[in-house]
Amino acid sequence: MAEHLNNKPAEQRLEKVEGWGMSSSALSYVYRPVNIEGIQSVFDAARQSGRSVGLRGAGRSYGDASLNAENLTLDLTRMRRILDWNPETGIIRVETGVSIQQLWQYTVEDGWWPNVVSGTMFPTLGGAAAMNIHGKNNWKAGPIGDHILDFELLLPSGALKHCSRTENVELFHAAIGGFGMLGVITQLTLQLKKIHSGWLKVEAIGVKNLEELFQVFEERLPVSDYLVGWIDCFASGDALGRGQIHQANYLAAGEDTNPVQSLRVENQELPDSLFGLVPKSIMWRLMKPFVNDSGMQAINYAKSLSATTVSHGQAHIQSHAGFAFLLDYVPNWKHAYKPGGLIQYQSFVPKESAQAVFSEQIKLAQSYGIVPYLGVFKRHRPDNFLISHAVDGYSLALDFAVTPEKKGALRSLAAEMDRLVLNAGGRFYFAKDSVLHRSAALEALGQERVSKFLALKQECDPESLFQTNLYRRLFGPQL
Repeated sequence: MAEHLNNKPAEQRLEKVEGWGMSSSALSYVYRPVNIEGIQSVFDAARQSGRSVGLRGAGRSYGDASLNAENLTLDLTRMRRILDWNPETGIIRVETGVSIQQLWQYTVEDGWWPNVVSGTMFPTLGGAAAMNIHGKNNWKAGPIGDHILDFELLLPSGALKHCSRTENVELFHAAIGGFGMLGVITQLTLQLKKIHSGWLKVEAIGVKNLEELFQVFEERLPVSDYLVGWIDCFASGDALGRGQIHQANYLAAGEDTNPVQSLRVENQELPDSLFGLVPKSIMWRLMKPFVNDSGMQAINYAKSLSATTVSHGQAHIQSHAGFAFLLDYVPNWKHAYKPGGLIQYQSFVPKESAQAVFSEQIKLAQSYGIVPYLGVFKRHRPDNFLISHAVDGYSLALDFAVTPEKKGALRSLAAEMDRLVLNAGGRFYFAKDSVLHRSAALEALGQERVSKFLALKQECDPESLFQTNLYRRLFGPQL
């Protein structure tokens, strides 16, 4: 595993590693171990070559969170065994490379579903823990870290730390959300949620502007299990922030007359064709001619018109996977953004200021002539993790196409939006970040949190063996 040539890792391991948004990439020496001994040999290879190690799961972070330019990348996707499963309690123990997809497919037929999932089923659970992912139910269920019972953390020294809410408590709350900078989560234990049907009751609600979006969200929060909003970012004036909300609720015991059937994996799988005719594998190619300002403005307008007329108030039954994993409906949809790729800018703002901040963000983007092609709106609650993006408030995730002629302006726009967020006491999410400046990260988290995190890193990783482009950009030494 630890091959070198003239104190360099083996050249055949040199690969281009890309952030999920395709706007960030790096050349790195990639290793794919299958056990702890393999991980430790990568540590040895890094030391002998004078390089650092960056951790990578499925590579679903949009920016540079799992990139480690000209250094070593530890790809953990081959460590994907289910270690223990108790269908009576819903407690499962898995290796770090087990994906969300592998998890739900393993447990759903026993009537259990992950408490928290992202909008795609492909992230690894180790990566999900390291980024402390959230879902469409964050105000109610919190992030995934709230449902992790314990984990094993491998330090560069070779020490294996058992972390839980009663053992190595400080490390437990720092490694979850610590973006892989304190150690390698080799395995973890999760508590899943009991479900009584493979279906959710879903209702669509059209909203005419941002004010109505906030109002309907607040009204629906007490009676919803999931709640997510879509925003047409091209709309302006009185229609600014128009869009659609989707509310989903679990079925109670007895509501589904045939739960054994609805819980079957085959009835949760996403269809592989559109209307049974068009293979979804080619859909991104059909989308590509519309992924431009005029095309996306037309699509957003048509969707917003339908949201307040045709689909408004409509209720239907949808599978858990169908509702949760919207980003997986069209395989490789991101390729429609080539060659520049995309960045997602997601900010988290306290509820008192969120409407004003999001309104100004959309207006700013419009004034720059760089309108997000997609806007996604969620409600959040605070949590107890050290490096946390959570607030008692709302988030708005904005997808921006990256083009050579607007790349510089996009960074200026992001900096202006950062200032709006920081002035309101908001935060940012490193799994999505591509453009945050270190001063903004420090201000958002606060000096006390950052100092505590860096002190823990010095304790766990005194050689600073674990690094990524994101870590160096936001927390590493000033060059």
